[in-house]
Amino acid sequence: MEGAGVRRQRRSSAERVESYTRKSVNATYVVFGCSELVLALPGIGRRWDSVLPWLLVPLTVAQCVLAVVVTGQAMTRRLAATAPRPHPWPVCALGVVTALLLAGFGALAGTGLLVAVYLLPAGLSFVTSVLTGSYALLVARRRTVAVIAAVPTVCVAVLLAGLGLNVYGVVVSLLVGAFSTASTAATVRCSAWVVSVVRELAAAREAQARLAVAEERLRFGRDLHDVLGRNLAVIALKGELAVQLARRGRPEAVEQMVEVQRIAQESQAEVREVVRGYRTAGLRSELTGALSVLRAAGVAARIEGDDGTALPPVVQSALAWVVREGTTNVLRHGDARTCVIGLRAGPPGPAVLTMENDGVDAARPPGSGSGLAGLRERLAALDGTLAARPCAPDGFRLTATVPWPSGTAADEASRPATDPVEPAVTS
Repeated sequence: MEGAGVRRQRRSSAERVESYTRKSVNATYVVFGCSELVLALPGIGRRWDSVLPWLLVPLTVAQCVLAVVVTGQAMTRRLAATAPRPHPWPVCALGVVTALLLAGFGALAGTGLLVAVYLLPAGLSFVTSVLTGSYALLVARRRTVAVIAAVPTVCVAVLLAGLGLNVYGVVVSLLVGAFSTASTAATVRCSAWVVSVVRELAAAREAQARLAVAEERLRFGRDLHDVLGRNLAVIALKGELAVQLARRGRPEAVEQMVEVQRIAQESQAEVREVVRGYRTAGLRSELTGALSVLRAAGVAARIEGDDGTALPPVVQSALAWVVREGTTNVLRHGDARTCVIGLRAGPPGPAVLTMENDGVDAARPPGSGSGLAGLRERLAALDGTLAARPCAPDGFRLTATVPWPSGTAADEASRPATDPVEPAVTS
């Protein structure tokens, strides 16, 4: 039971939609099969020794099973071009079983064992609808689907006319059969189309998440290039000049190498500034960026509480890292649909940042990533803590707590006075 629950939680939204759609189509076939049995079973009750009604029961079950197999293979092929084509024997067997069912119900009506004769057109339309729905995904053109739906409907009308049904009854059976087969074929094809659209949306969502990460890397690389590009070119030129001067024994070579050293030290300082700026991104900008990235990935994200502008810069920097890592985990792990970011800046009390999302992969233990371990080390330097734990039913909550640094204005304001000043006593 536990393994089944884990597998259910690990499935993405697209997989759940596909599973629900397949089960719905299969359930439709089962309903049609049960409707067919409504015509056959009363004949069994009227004459137990008659073989014909008993034969219709396994034929109906076989038709439903073959319809499920053919539809499943055809839908898999339609959703993935690389999937194998449906096996020909279930397709042929379904057609043969359907023909036997039509002939069997016709013979049942001819022997007088059919109790509700007026339901025969509807029952036969159910038989043809199962066939049409299964074959609807095997072809691409709509005209071919229309032909597939029309042929068994006409066959049913001819069968009913041969059984002595009047013209009015034949026309009604044609209309009922045409509506039933056409609606079943359209439902099955639309179901496959919905699943394909959901798959495309899931792929686009994953691509957007990867694109957001790639854009951040490109931005960082562009900043490094802007800082180091010119300085490295100057270092190369001055180094080459120093080599030429040294070969000639000129004292200016030392000056050029000193200049190279100075430029290298400046470049080192500029790189540190770039990295420091990347690492100390403002909390407010990180919150805004997290909302943008999550919403672009299809996650309904919102922020509750303060905006963090009143926090000291060192606390903002630490919590900004939590937001960045938490957003990455939401996009990378699980299949989140909602994400709520809460911030309570204080004082009194410490600053508390929470990130709660659903759609978590239950097979991955909470707090097992190296990113969370790095966050714990970063927060520990500020006497802060980081808690990562699952929450019911399939959610995950990340909580970062950072106390206000001692000596800040808010810390002094929230600290109770321990040495009250006594009023001066004058005599």
